[in-house]
Amino acid sequence: MKPKPTDPGAILRHAIRAHLELGTTEVIVERRKSNQSEPIARPLVDPPLTAPVVPTLDIVDLPEIQRQHFGSLGEHCSAINTCQLCELGATRNKFVYGVGNPNAKLLFIGEAPGAEEDRLGDPFVGRAGQLLDKILAAIKFTRQDVYIANILKCRPPNNRDPHPDEMAKCTPYLNEQIRIIQPKLICLLGRIAAQGLLKTTTPLGKLRRRWHEHEGVPVLVTYHPAALLRFPAYKKETWEDMQLLRARYDELA
Repeated sequence: MKPKPTDPGAILRHAIRAHLELGTTEVIVERRKSNQSEPIARPLVDPPLTAPVVPTLDIVDLPEIQRQHFGSLGEHCSAINTCQLCELGATRNKFVYGVGNPNAKLLFIGEAPGAEEDRLGDPFVGRAGQLLDKILAAIKFTRQDVYIANILKCRPPNNRDPHPDEMAKCTPYLNEQIRIIQPKLICLLGRIAAQGLLKTTTPLGKLRRRWHEHEGVPVLVTYHPAALLRFPAYKKETWEDMQLLRARYDELA
C-alpha cells in the first residue's frame, strides 16, 4: 500500500488525481477570507493527470510472439510468461496472466497487478479483489463464471500508473486472450483500463452508462474496486453499472 502524502501540495495533487479517476470535472475550493464567504468552483487540471492514449502498433511492428495465435489460454500463457518486452519484466515477481472460466461470456479487465497479485500470480486478490468478488456475487456471478485479467501482466513499481508504451506492448497479449475466450461482453474496471483500451482521454464518469466496443465486443465501463475503497459513495453508481451489465448479459441467454 502506498504511504499517504503529508505535504499539503502533495495531498492536493493526490485528491485531484483521485477525483479525475472518478470522472469529476470541477472541485469546490473554499477561501478562508473574511470578505469572501462563497466557495469558488475551479475546473480540475485534466491534461497532465489524464492517462495518455495508448499508441497503436501495426501488426508488422509486433514481435513474432505477439503475431501468433494460440489454441488455448494455457498454451498462450506458457508462451508469454517470460516476457521481457518492457522494463517491467525485470522488476516483476510473478507474471499475472488471468484467472477464471476460459469459456466465459463475460470478461473483466483492470489496469495492472498490485503487490498481492505480483506475490501470488493471480489478478485481483488483494482488498480490491475481495470487493470485486462481492460485486460479482451481487449480480449472481463467481470467479468461476467470468474471466478476470489486466492490461498489464506485470506490476509497475510502487503501483504507479502504467506507462503508455507498457500498455502498447502488453495489449496484444490481452487481445489474444480475448480472441481465445471470445467473450460476449467486456467490463473495464477503472479510468486507466477504460482510457487505455478505448484509446480516449474522456473522463471515466463520461464513459460510464453507455456501451462501447473493443475487438468487436460490447464494452461497459465502471469504477475500479480500489476507487470504491477510497470513495464508498461511488458504490451506488457501480451498482447501477452492474445492473446494466447483468441485464445485457441476460439478453444473451
